[in-house]
Amino acid sequence: MNSIFGLSHSVTLLVWTLISIVFLVVFIAKFKWNPFVTLIISALMLGLLSGMKAQDVIKAVTGGLGGTLGTIAIVIALGTMLGKMMAESGGAEKIATTLVDRFGEKRVHWAMMVVGFIVGIPVFFEVGLILLIPIVFTVARKTKMPLLQIGIPILAGLSTVHGLVPPHPAPMIAIDAYKADLGKTILYSLLIGLPTAIIAGPLFGKFIGKRIQAEPPAKLAEQFAVSENRNLPGFGITLFTILLPVILMLIGSVANIVDPKGTSGLTVFCEFIGHEIIALLIAVVFSFFSLGFARGFKKEDISRFTSECLAPTATIILIIGGGGAFKQVLISSGVGAAIAEFATQANVNVILFAWLVAALIRVATGSATVAMTTAAGIVAPVLAQTPGANLELVVLATGAGSIVLSHVNDAGFWMVKEFFNLSVPQTLKSWTVMETLLSVIGLAFIMILSVII
Repeated sequence: MNSIFGLSHSVTLLVWTLISIVFLVVFIAKFKWNPFVTLIISALMLGLLSGMKAQDVIKAVTGGLGGTLGTIAIVIALGTMLGKMMAESGGAEKIATTLVDRFGEKRVHWAMMVVGFIVGIPVFFEVGLILLIPIVFTVARKTKMPLLQIGIPILAGLSTVHGLVPPHPAPMIAIDAYKADLGKTILYSLLIGLPTAIIAGPLFGKFIGKRIQAEPPAKLAEQFAVSENRNLPGFGITLFTILLPVILMLIGSVANIVDPKGTSGLTVFCEFIGHEIIALLIAVVFSFFSLGFARGFKKEDISRFTSECLAPTATIILIIGGGGAFKQVLISSGVGAAIAEFATQANVNVILFAWLVAALIRVATGSATVAMTTAAGIVAPVLAQTPGANLELVVLATGAGSIVLSHVNDAGFWMVKEFFNLSVPQTLKSWTVMETLLSVIGLAFIMILSVII
């Protein structure tokens, strides 16, 4: 099975990958198979067709599923608890009301992009989405705006900083590999990231929101809804509670930048509390007091809130795990290496080359971080042979490529699909198009900036 019709092994791998992805999309979209089951079958099929040993395929599937959920399952659980505390206390309602009052109902989707951009700087995309989804639901309900018109700007803000803006871990990987200047990279990333997020966020969100009618999942919408009139908590304490994990993660990132070798005990402590799991855990416990006991809830109430909110996340967690299994088979079967082999043979501008390598690996593996890490290893030797190249812009090009064309092998794809209650085709038309706009428009701005500086 290693080659078909005399094609090279690399080409054969790409053919089997395409067949597996088509199988996945068709059986979920047309035949309405359970996404988790279909993801596992597709992963097994790709592994066997690509020539992997049966035991290696099983190992890749279980390892990919477990490795993906090892952090994300905890993040989703803790993030959902934090969201539930915000909803029950009226905190989400307070933030939504304040944003609507300050920006006006017609412009509140612009505020959503800013919120996503700020919250997303030190956190992974999945963490930011979990933190902000109650606000998305609440603002959409209060303003009667289409859900995607509110949601897409937040997604655009989160995704832009995930790929482009240091001190997010993904751009930091490329900065280190290319020996780029951190300060210049941050400056250029803001110059490029903000207009890119505006186009792919509020502007595209308004366009697609009118064309795709989305409703929050009933159970999630119910638990994030305000069921009775009550005195709302203060805007300041609510905002601090939701930003607490962001602040802690930012502290960890700054400590790592200041002392990358971690020689100081203070650095070790800052990195510990800045880990997304620890930061979220601290924020959840803090919310028990700031949004729980301080609002008059009893310990039995808080226990009930934090238990009942987990049930609706079970399906989401399983589907994300299935996407992780599929991604790991793509990597273990050698598809990522095959993509890199084709990309390195291209004789193009180094900025375009960095974008292309990251984009191809992103499409193959579904992970922006994997794409960034792998592309940095491929591009760095080429960059060393390209005197005069703007290292900072190559970093941003790699980041822009790493967020292109999110599809069925990306955990983020399934999170957006489930949280916004979309079908696979609707997710492709909204989320996937938004991600591709961010990537392509970001590349265009990078190329323009490369001519100016």
